[in-house]
Amino acid sequence: MKPKEIKKLTAFFFEIGNLRKVIRAHQQTLLSFDLSDTIASHSFRVVFIGYFLAKEIGADVDRVVKMCLLHDLEETRSSDHNWVHKRYVKVFEDEIRRDQLKNLPNSEELIKLSKEYEAKDWLKGIHTVNQQEKMMSTKLAREVAVEAKKQAPSFWWENLWTAKRR
Repeated sequence: MKPKEIKKLTAFFFEIGNLRKVIRAHQQTLLSFDLSDTIASHSFRVVFIGYFLAKEIGADVDRVVKMCLLHDLEETRSSDHNWVHKRYVKVFEDEIRRDQLKNLPNSEELIKLSKEYEAKDWLKGIHTVNQQEKMMSTKLAREVAVEAKKQAPSFWWENLWTAKRR
């Protein structure tokens, strides 16, 4: 790899690393406050949800997982927007992603997948990402309720401290 490519990749890695600092905007509308709920933690979970949903419906797992990785990439530059913001604010996601990915080595595939994701090409199993977003909203509401009660989901908690694990 050429020094110029290494420099561009390093800048990109630094930029995506900042997703760990971008707090998800839904907290404002759900009246919750959880600094661990960042775009990075959300994206990490979305990748796994996408993997299992893609397997379940027979979609192209590789394609879905890569789209999941890309789905909020632009938020390093635009921040997150909740459902109220999205009604009034136009974010130029395709332009941001194009600027983020252009001139990176081997980024052609990611740019193509990003365009497919933005075009919402339902025929290639891409709808899986939207299913994930719905699942995430449901899961988030449950997590907020659990946090309010200051306890973990019973299944997880019951299996954490078993006789085998002491």
